[in-house]
Amino acid sequence: MTGRDSLRETFFQECEDLLEVMTDGFARLEAAERDPETINAVFRAVHSIKGGAGAFGFEALVRCAHALEDVLDDMRNGRIADAGLVLPLMMRGGDRLFDLVEAERTGVPFDETAADHRALLQELAAARADGSAASPLSAPAEAREEDGFVPTPLAILPLGDAAEAAPDSSLPTLRFRFTPTRTLYINGNDPVALLRALRELGPVTTEATLDGLPPLDAAQWDGAYLSWTVTLEGGASRAEVLEVFEFVAEDARLEFLDEMADAQPTATAVPGIAPVRRLTLGLSSDEAMPPAPGPAPAHASPPVVPSARSAAAHAPPEARQSIRVDLERVDRLINLVGELVISEAMLSQSLSQSGAAQDPAVVTSLGQLKQLSTELQERIMAIRAQSVKPLFQRMSRIVREGAAAAGCEVRLLTDGEATEVDKTVIERLADPLTHMLRNAVDHGIEDPETREEAGKPRQGTVLLSAAHRSGQVIIEITDDGAGIDTERVLAKAVEKGLIPAEAELSEQDIYNLLFEPGFSTAPRISDLSGRGVGMDVVRSEIRALGGRVTLHSVRGRGTTATISLPLTLAVVEGMLIELAGETLVVPSTTLRETMRGTDAAIHRMGAGGPVLVMRGELVPLVDLGLRLGYRAACTDTTERSLLLVESSAGRRAALIVDDIIGQREVVIKGLSENYGQVPGIAAATILGDGSIALIVDVDQVAGNETALRDADTLLSAAGAR
Repeated sequence: MTGRDSLRETFFQECEDLLEVMTDGFARLEAAERDPETINAVFRAVHSIKGGAGAFGFEALVRCAHALEDVLDDMRNGRIADAGLVLPLMMRGGDRLFDLVEAERTGVPFDETAADHRALLQELAAARADGSAASPLSAPAEAREEDGFVPTPLAILPLGDAAEAAPDSSLPTLRFRFTPTRTLYINGNDPVALLRALRELGPVTTEATLDGLPPLDAAQWDGAYLSWTVTLEGGASRAEVLEVFEFVAEDARLEFLDEMADAQPTATAVPGIAPVRRLTLGLSSDEAMPPAPGPAPAHASPPVVPSARSAAAHAPPEARQSIRVDLERVDRLINLVGELVISEAMLSQSLSQSGAAQDPAVVTSLGQLKQLSTELQERIMAIRAQSVKPLFQRMSRIVREGAAAAGCEVRLLTDGEATEVDKTVIERLADPLTHMLRNAVDHGIEDPETREEAGKPRQGTVLLSAAHRSGQVIIEITDDGAGIDTERVLAKAVEKGLIPAEAELSEQDIYNLLFEPGFSTAPRISDLSGRGVGMDVVRSEIRALGGRVTLHSVRGRGTTATISLPLTLAVVEGMLIELAGETLVVPSTTLRETMRGTDAAIHRMGAGGPVLVMRGELVPLVDLGLRLGYRAACTDTTERSLLLVESSAGRRAALIVDDIIGQREVVIKGLSENYGQVPGIAAATILGDGSIALIVDVDQVAGNETALRDADTLLSAAGAR
């Protein structure tokens, strides 16, 4: 990768952070948290994107960011009194920034002549408080006045490329020297882009100072040897000049020199800065660069050097340090940790078989090894963990666009954005969440008039939340819409031949019909739904991640879709069990209690299946050996063991197993790529003796209504007490 490619990649990585700041700011503004700092934060994010884009020549991105920036500038300066009036437009502009950044990242050309893009720029221009053009950047050549788009004056061009208006000699002229440091270049900023941006303030003349340029063989590749003396005419103030260089203040020195001889020296008041002749931005006394080549004005005041105590008092808090690591390296570490866990299990089993495991010193050493490997695994998994906040922010756009297409009013609320999930899980969650949110908007939320008739607010609400629960990540999408019409779903399923007309299904079984391929209850095909593609994709994607998706609905009040996912895709704690001589693993996160069959109180409830009575609770029994096809139904539970497990949907069941071996960390090995989906089995693992054990899918085994109804056959020959 070349140096420019590396800088380009760094720019896109920083854009992700800046777009997150922008979206977060818009969310706070939408929630009526309209403090000045929020608007300033959004403005700085957009301005930084524009600066970096200009350095790489991403002109379309620069134009859009500048248009958005102008309206934000009016907002922060109080020229737009009610930010709520322009907020929807600002959000659309932010969405377009996402599109343009992604287009530049992937190299896919973006069509600036598209009607919706030109209309967006026009709307941003019209939103200016003074009615001026929102962006002084040129429109594409194809966007002509007859298309309804009026080009605006050019601002970012090579100096001297555009005709200058004759300066007004009666207005004061500013002269200053601009000296970048090496960090300005490292951070991806381009001095030429900053100098070009001064053209917005008036006619500019620049003169490069080359005295500090060393011989070629002595130059450092990352050195900063150039400075520029700038003459700015047209009456611009120092405050306006400082604003242009605001976002490189830590990486450059800016010195205001004596005004031109034909203008009277004036002291321009800059907020927070004393009116002096020489101003230095962003460099402390111990970091200050040597003066730029050339004699300083005889009457220039020396810079004020703060005392050590003053500098310490105003020093910023120490920033957290971080490095960017290639994801492939992290994946290799995770694989090595998995192999370490397997080797630890093999060592433990070998010592146990040899009898050495009884030695206290060996027991202590094995305990320390297990503790260290567990901590190492947790630390490495934490490297891959990311918060769901960026993903949730992307979903706000899906809801806005869906509401516009469906003709309803919807507001997205989020909760638990700080919840951390494995990076792979986050990347693959985008499509399922998109489908489910579109369904919530199109199928769930009613139009404003219907909601008013039902006594609801005109604006519907969709809540997207995430939380850690019982060793899993639970993501819920809840809407306050019309709910699921179970009768309509049943009728559609019969019509499509999915179920017989006389079938009696539980409520959960009816909801599961919505995940069948090609199933849709939409009366018409729209941009959002009606083609029967979506919910089956959701289920497939979530299952591929080792998770489950369930629905719960109340007619007239709304629907909740729950996605349960494993915290990590690599190592889990599991309980080893035995079935017909085979070893299987039940994830510990689903395990609530274990007991011997002799201690279990088992009863038969009328025509239903046998149940376990525990502290006043009736828990269905599931013979795991029969359910997975390992053996026939057990005839006596007294010689068996019972595992009380709980599915991600909160449903409990008691699994009948032959024996319990013990608890152990296991490395997950997927089966779907080689064997497809195996009913009742989530994955596989390698045991300490090198044999393969299957990992039980508790959600399928314990949460399956059909399996529970078949429980009556499990203990038909058993002596139920």
